[in-house]
Amino acid sequence: MRLFWRAVMSGCIVAGLLATTLSLVRGGAAPATPIHFSLHELPFRLETCETRTRHVPATMAGGLAVFDYDGDGRPDIFFTNGADIRTLRKDSPRYRNRLLRNDGNGRFTDATEQAGLAGAGYDVGAAVGDYDNDGRPDLFVAGVHRNTLYHNNGDGAFTDVTARAGLNRPDDAYGPLWSEGAVWVDVNNDGLLDLFVVNYLKWDIATEPVCGLEGASDYCHPKFYGGQPNQLFLNRGEGRFADVSVSAGIRAHVGKGMAAGMADYDLDGLPDIFVTNDKGFNFLFHNRGGSRFEEVALRAGVALAEDGALISGMGVDFRDLDNDGYPDLSFAALNGETFPLFRNTRAGQFQETTYASGLRKLTLPMAGFGVGMYDFDNDGWKDLFVTRGHVESLERPDRPVSQHNTVFRNPGAEGKWTALTGEAGLSACALARHRGLAFGDFNGDGRIDVVVTVIGAAAELWMNDSDDTHHWLDVALQGAKSNRDGIGARLQVVTGSGAQYNHVTTCVGYASSSAGPVHFGLGRDDVVRRLVIRWPSGAVQTLTGVKADQTLKVREPR
Repeated sequence: MRLFWRAVMSGCIVAGLLATTLSLVRGGAAPATPIHFSLHELPFRLETCETRTRHVPATMAGGLAVFDYDGDGRPDIFFTNGADIRTLRKDSPRYRNRLLRNDGNGRFTDATEQAGLAGAGYDVGAAVGDYDNDGRPDLFVAGVHRNTLYHNNGDGAFTDVTARAGLNRPDDAYGPLWSEGAVWVDVNNDGLLDLFVVNYLKWDIATEPVCGLEGASDYCHPKFYGGQPNQLFLNRGEGRFADVSVSAGIRAHVGKGMAAGMADYDLDGLPDIFVTNDKGFNFLFHNRGGSRFEEVALRAGVALAEDGALISGMGVDFRDLDNDGYPDLSFAALNGETFPLFRNTRAGQFQETTYASGLRKLTLPMAGFGVGMYDFDNDGWKDLFVTRGHVESLERPDRPVSQHNTVFRNPGAEGKWTALTGEAGLSACALARHRGLAFGDFNGDGRIDVVVTVIGAAAELWMNDSDDTHHWLDVALQGAKSNRDGIGARLQVVTGSGAQYNHVTTCVGYASSSAGPVHFGLGRDDVVRRLVIRWPSGAVQTLTGVKADQTLKVREPR
């Protein structure tokens, strides 16, 4: 079935009109603000089986992945979906996961059945990574009491290899595990991607407490549920994994994990992992080598927000925001908790700058789920896109549940962050409970677009139509000694305006994955004087005189 991006017309204000295809040429006056998006509807509806008696998985679903599964150079979209809340089975077509193949020129084809990705259980999160280095991205789907590893066969179809890979083992000590998402990361730099799985609550519908307000049922606070440990599976090659959670020092830390970000925060050549916990201390797993980790969040200053209170840590991204070469941290939370921003001090510690940056005042009345750090106006500074909506379902004047998404513009070296909602076109449709988000350039114009899931409504495709006078560079890596995706590689670009940094990772936001080239906005510079790539293998590669406005493919030297 062939489908089209289409502008949302019913009950919404649309920044631009779309008939059957999305125009790849945009003209006319520049947007009023440096960052602007147009809303287009996608043919997927997130069905979470929300019942009158609220069951907590129904408010936590909504992960997705953007990745080029068929190798045609265009980013495709995979959506996870819910199931019957009582049986955790997809007993109706409305609960199918969905794969939309990007055919170009604004056209999608529903390729779910051909790909074998409809799913069987209550699915929540998605993570993309080429675990067997065959050049084809594979897909891990996290869910409630069931996870699935899909191997990309290269013919448009995937095979469920969960059992063969050793990823379907029960966890007797903590009951059935509820996984929110995962991180593909080569923890020991052996060239094989390992899998870190984020686990949330100990949940059973038969014993779930009933909560609410004035007789109306609503979702319960996480304090009513036990926590669960995260897991680390080491890639042993030949498609098999070993659970090393105990020996790696991961299993000893029980939390209520919502999302994870990966970065080498101390630049020691080993990837580290940060986990947000729901109303608990966050975890920062520092990689000590030898596939062993030490939890250092309190010592590093990221276990708690600036006022010391436990907050509802949601989606996270872990990248360099201030162009000093050291990855910083930003994650979402609920109304009254702010969206904390932690600056890496380069000494193995972080300093919270939420107040100083102006984000505390801006985000205090907001509730958020997904977070992504991308340069949306290509000015050389990564901005923040946050999907917004509350966990609970009962609207109150002092705590709105349904909200618009917001993009926070990075002021650069000076000034305070700016919150753009209506100004950026993000109030183009009804208030909603937004969840996952993923990123990609869907029309090849060098501007990063955003896909967002919405509980009980059509998915949103926010096409970036910001001022296009700035230049850009996308870098697509292919590992040789390192893992094929180049995950963990650190990149530096140097232009006449200065230097900026990024690294390869597919784990972004909440329960979601964005697999694509590393994006750099270059501002007015049309040439990159120097591009430096530090591969996970330790190899360092330098290219000079790279022209802007292209996707540059770089293979690791052997």
